[in-house]
Amino acid sequence: MQKQKSESRVAVYYELTKPKIWYLLVFTAFGATLTAANIYDIEVSAATWVLVLFSVAAGSAAANTLTNYHDRDIDAIMERTKGRPLPSKRIHPAEKARNFGLALAGISLVLAFGISFTTTLEQGLWATSFIAFGLLNNVLVYSYALKRNSRTNIILGGLCGGAPPMIGWVAVTMSDLWTMGLAMAGLVFIWIPMHIWALTLHFKEDYNKVNVPMLTAVQSEKTSARTIAISTFVMVVFSIAPFFLTTENGEPMVGPVYLWTAIVSGAVMIAISAWVIAKPMEKASWTLFKFSSPYLAVLFIALMVDSAL
Repeated sequence: MQKQKSESRVAVYYELTKPKIWYLLVFTAFGATLTAANIYDIEVSAATWVLVLFSVAAGSAAANTLTNYHDRDIDAIMERTKGRPLPSKRIHPAEKARNFGLALAGISLVLAFGISFTTTLEQGLWATSFIAFGLLNNVLVYSYALKRNSRTNIILGGLCGGAPPMIGWVAVTMSDLWTMGLAMAGLVFIWIPMHIWALTLHFKEDYNKVNVPMLTAVQSEKTSARTIAISTFVMVVFSIAPFFLTTENGEPMVGPVYLWTAIVSGAVMIAISAWVIAKPMEKASWTLFKFSSPYLAVLFIALMVDSAL
């Protein structure tokens, strides 16, 4: 009986971290690490792999936990979120969740700095800086400062999404960090607004109920649909950028496999966003939201595969 109760508590705290979100972010860190290793033919030690993946997992889980703690009041009102661990009182008092999030944040920073001992001090410091930036941007800038006050909240508040690929890249090499590394981070950063705006359009009434001014919740349906379509188009155009990047020696970073994957998957995204324009409040926005996560994963898979060829 005690064991079942213990497992239940683990499951509740696991749910608190929003695993579906950090799974994808860890995958982008994995993709950046492997892509950099393939491009520069660098063998990544097992210890470095562990530190990269677990630092990103802990950091992402920490950010999600701490934002859940801050948003527990509005989560209790919104239909989509009222069953979460804090508003449903499955974790009580709420300070337990806050302390859990702070502990995860500390662990993520320690693990990121640990990269210093498997690579170089410079690489470890950069990795730690990216973890710290991701935490501060997601928790303080997005959740505390912008989410309830600005309709453009997810734009500045989404910068944190680029941190995991940067951590993965810098754990392998400092070469081309601000070209290919930044391009991979940009894929995630530009993807986030489109992904979130599709979600908030589908749950528009929920966000208006708690006065959270998400862009596609406070604008008209027609304008919101156009905003989503434009952001999707920008995402698709940007996704082609890695094909044109070269290493310091002039070698291409990736080739036609990635290019055609980006073009084909991007065409599907644009087609769905056109459907959103036609029927903004029906299942089109939800379809775009659900398809957008696999779309990002497919881009990173293509980067890994193409860089290995």
